[in-house]
Amino acid sequence: MKYKKCREVVRVEKNKETSFKLKGSRSKWHPVEAVGILLVVASLLILLFDPNSLSNFFNTIIAEVKPIVVDVFLTSEIGIAIIISVIFGRMIERLGFTDGLIRIFVPIMKLLKINPSVIVPSVYNILGDINAAGKIAGPVLVKAKATKAEQKIAVATMIQSPQSFATLVLGLIALSAFNINPFPLIILSIFLPIIVVPWILSVTIYRDTKKVDLESLPRFTPKTKFLETIFSSAKEGAELLFLIIIPAVAAVFFFIGALRFFGAWGVIESNLSNVLTFLSIEPATGIVSILAAPTLAVAQLAELSMSIDPRLIVGSFVLANSGLPLSVIFGQIPAAWAEVSSLNEREALVASIIGIIIRIATACLLAYFLTPFLVG
Repeated sequence: MKYKKCREVVRVEKNKETSFKLKGSRSKWHPVEAVGILLVVASLLILLFDPNSLSNFFNTIIAEVKPIVVDVFLTSEIGIAIIISVIFGRMIERLGFTDGLIRIFVPIMKLLKINPSVIVPSVYNILGDINAAGKIAGPVLVKAKATKAEQKIAVATMIQSPQSFATLVLGLIALSAFNINPFPLIILSIFLPIIVVPWILSVTIYRDTKKVDLESLPRFTPKTKFLETIFSSAKEGAELLFLIIIPAVAAVFFFIGALRFFGAWGVIESNLSNVLTFLSIEPATGIVSILAAPTLAVAQLAELSMSIDPRLIVGSFVLANSGLPLSVIFGQIPAAWAEVSSLNEREALVASIIGIIIRIATACLLAYFLTPFLVG
């Protein structure tokens, strides 16, 4: 009985202490509470004096999101193309494509006296996706004793590769719609940057580089059975479409719809369009690459084949086949690389920003100087 009473006394004392803490924690107004009160009052006033405005707001957003999510990704060939591209990418990866590329590029890195592991994220990113590239390549770089400078080079170089194989496949479809030969463009915009960007950065910004033997790098060809690879890659493609691309696109176009409702999107779109046109990049799809999804951008390129200047296609293709959109540059890459490498979030962010600046410059240069040879 005494023990029971002691437990009850302790429980009462704890309840009093908890109650005191709760009262103390809510005794002062937090800034977010003031904002919440303003939102409640504003919502009530809107419902009282202009009850249709909220429904118009949501209708504007739905009208912005629905054509992209439903008409493009769910009911057109684009969604299927994304799944098929992942299947194809995983099949050729299973046949040694990634390890073959590494065998080609590693000796070049040795000649440049750069740790060969810096090209792993870029090479893997061509067939995989940018998140997987970071998770796989980060530990490889650490194990290969890559310096912080070399890890930053790896991040910046990774931005030069398409952030999903679906983007590259749909980009090839767009190029064929404009009768553009993809071979020189693929060589100059996808493979050559894997060599040029590390070299440029190693002699300018990130000079702490060193030579490492190939034996310190693992093999990247999966050992799963071939049929298992096919079916698991189909599942991976569906996850990419439904769990990554569609939610990201819906979120971005939600904000675009909100900005359009308040009349601000027109000004933003106009300024971005002027800048992209000056860089010889098709503005509508360029904005989509930057803000939403490069996969969607290259899909729209093929659909716009009859209405846009083909001379803008090269720049749009190069820009889309990169580490964009900005949510990846500013969010996913810093978070992922801070967990799996020696870099902190700020260092990974700066390196990714440098990488996207180089990519935009590449898109502009190829658009101006290569386009005349590709487009009649």
